[in-house]
Amino acid sequence: MSDRIAAALGLLLLGFATPAAAHFQEIIPSADVLPDGGTVDVALVFTHPMERGPTMDMKKPAAVGVLSGGKRTDLTTRITEKPVDGKQAWSFTYDLAEPGAAIFYVEPQPYWEPAENKYIVHYAKVIVDGYASGEGWDALVGLPVEIEPLTRPTGLWTGNVFTGVVLKNGKPAPFTDIEVEFINDGSVKPPNDAFVTQVLKADANGTFTYAMPRAGWWGFAALTQGDKPMTSPQGKSVPVEEGGLIWVKTTDMGAK
Repeated sequence: MSDRIAAALGLLLLGFATPAAAHFQEIIPSADVLPDGGTVDVALVFTHPMERGPTMDMKKPAAVGVLSGGKRTDLTTRITEKPVDGKQAWSFTYDLAEPGAAIFYVEPQPYWEPAENKYIVHYAKVIVDGYASGEGWDALVGLPVEIEPLTRPTGLWTGNVFTGVVLKNGKPAPFTDIEVEFINDGSVKPPNDAFVTQVLKADANGTFTYAMPRAGWWGFAALTQGDKPMTSPQGKSVPVEEGGLIWVKTTDMGAK
């Protein structure tokens, strides 16, 4: 075997051995609870949270909004570009003037992933509790793929479990794959690649449960295949990964 062929085979085997990095659409507020109400800052970044990157260019979202008090408000015109690691990302601010949950959500534009030969659309949401009311956190936005929380996703201690139901087109999606990642601040070094993305499946009712072992933001991504293919930049029909994400924060006891 020639050195050139051996090298090519080595690269091929390496490609098979290296797991695909999990893409997560972040929608992260400056706090999960505002005990006195006020303004919250929300960042929109498309990245790999546990590995702290690489960050990917995020085109201006198709839609950004908030569900509060049973009313949906479009916030798309209020977002501003705020690059992260030199890549396109977005942010906005919102004032929580009344008690109750503000459920922020984003519908990103489809992202073409050539390494996986598919488009990715991750509908993501996060809940911020105004005035620590504990109300309205289980309301549904009505996204094509959405996680309905069965655990209140605000005011959680480190070590609490989070339980949710995966919904696709408003109905439970049994046996859906769930990927879980922690937004790493650099304090966690995974022993190997198997620890970067936690993986579980929803049960026959679309329900899943996960215990969060560290303080910080955790993302749950329910991954489904879109009902309709899209056309790749090369003009070919390709599948679409539709994800429903929810972000949950945990806090250590004794922390402020």
